[in-house]
Amino acid sequence: MPPPTLALHTRQHLALTPRLQQAVRLLQLSALEFQQELREALETNPFLEYAPPSQDEVSSPGDTASPSADAAADAPVDDGAGLREATESLPEALPEEGGYAEQSDVPLRATSSSAVSRDGDDFATDPSDWTSTQLTLHEQLHASLRLSRMQGRDRVAASVVIEALDDDGYLRQDLADLVSIADLMPPLTEAELRVALRAVQSLDRPGIGARSLGECLALQLDALPASTPGRDLAHEIVTHHLERLARREHGELQRHLGCDAETLRVATALVRRLDPRPGNQYGHADGGYVIPDVIVRQIRNRLVVSINPAVMPRARIHSLYAELYAQSGDGARTPLAQQLQEARWLIRNAHKRCQTILRVGECIVARQKAFFQYGEIALRPLQLRDVADELGLHESTISRATGNKYMATPRGVFEFKRFFPRELETQSGGTCSAAAVRALITEMIAAEDRREPLSDVVLTRMLAEQGVVVARRTVTKYRQLMKVPPADLRRQP
Repeated sequence: MPPPTLALHTRQHLALTPRLQQAVRLLQLSALEFQQELREALETNPFLEYAPPSQDEVSSPGDTASPSADAAADAPVDDGAGLREATESLPEALPEEGGYAEQSDVPLRATSSSAVSRDGDDFATDPSDWTSTQLTLHEQLHASLRLSRMQGRDRVAASVVIEALDDDGYLRQDLADLVSIADLMPPLTEAELRVALRAVQSLDRPGIGARSLGECLALQLDALPASTPGRDLAHEIVTHHLERLARREHGELQRHLGCDAETLRVATALVRRLDPRPGNQYGHADGGYVIPDVIVRQIRNRLVVSINPAVMPRARIHSLYAELYAQSGDGARTPLAQQLQEARWLIRNAHKRCQTILRVGECIVARQKAFFQYGEIALRPLQLRDVADELGLHESTISRATGNKYMATPRGVFEFKRFFPRELETQSGGTCSAAAVRALITEMIAAEDRREPLSDVVLTRMLAEQGVVVARRTVTKYRQLMKVPPADLRRQP
């Protein structure tokens, strides 16, 4: 066995400096996480102070074409002048071929009439345009309850029942468990709650307030006209033979119900059209909060991309503290010196983050400008590598700049990743996006005959006739992603 020896070898490797690590981490944060990061830095670093928005931003929000460099000017950073020059040199309007949509006979529309400014061209940034106004199940039922004639204890009992419903619209709790919820003297009784439950079941969509799947379907059948074909037989099925229907025991159903195969087919088709979760038709309280990183506005039939003023870094170097520290003459390795350097890095990296996101947003709008005119059917195939090559950045940088980032447009708020659909080949040798194929499938299903709905095989053949060759399983996957039921469940008598 040879004795151990010592040897020296030289090799080169790349290492991320703390300054670069911070820049990478800030870039991949969402807008909400980025604002939280800045707030924590403002609370812990004495050399940072809040920079209020300028008068121009307050008077005309959303008109800023690029991140402000005022905060960077206050910090004596080595490349601060370069950042100021880079941000101030961005044009107020993008070149005709870069960030604008071509003039078209189909004008872009704002999401709200209040978004039009005084000159009738610019779109202001109204946060209400980014939020959903659909009422939740409980909000809708309470609104219907206020319009009803119920008063006193009956209204209180109905409110208790409404609050006990789950998101699917079912009452999963026993009425005995709800007796002690309301602060009434004497307390509510089960009989009162049972009457209130019947009232809640009639407030809005049929099936709301059911205690089981069978009751939910039975309530929906009761709401149909008595002349509906197969209604009585379907009611018998959902009340007593729902498990046999789930197991597709059609022979057993015919024997117990005493009907022929055609009558059973009509009744089962009626059952399949019912909604087992009527509460899903309402809005849901979303715990997440989406803040758009960039705003796309229409100005004189052109699209202009700007950073959302709400996500711009509101931090700057505290000039008084920085001056006092400079006069103190402390060394460069003290904790205060490290905090001052961290403050400078944070300000510079924050503005570079906004600049990178703005450039990526401009590139996306330039390449997908047909989307803003014609919708999702006009989305072109796009890859991160295409944007990286155009901007001269690494593909991983583009991936971080598009992750958890959102764009507010006249057509709504979309995630950056939405504009990167997968590429599919066409019969003519060209390409189309997977989003465009899903839009075509949606249009075909919307125009189908409800008595003879289009199966996945027929949809595949119709797509092939339009030059889009995809497999049947691909159509099935896209249909399921769009939450569209199969043809059998879409058929109506």
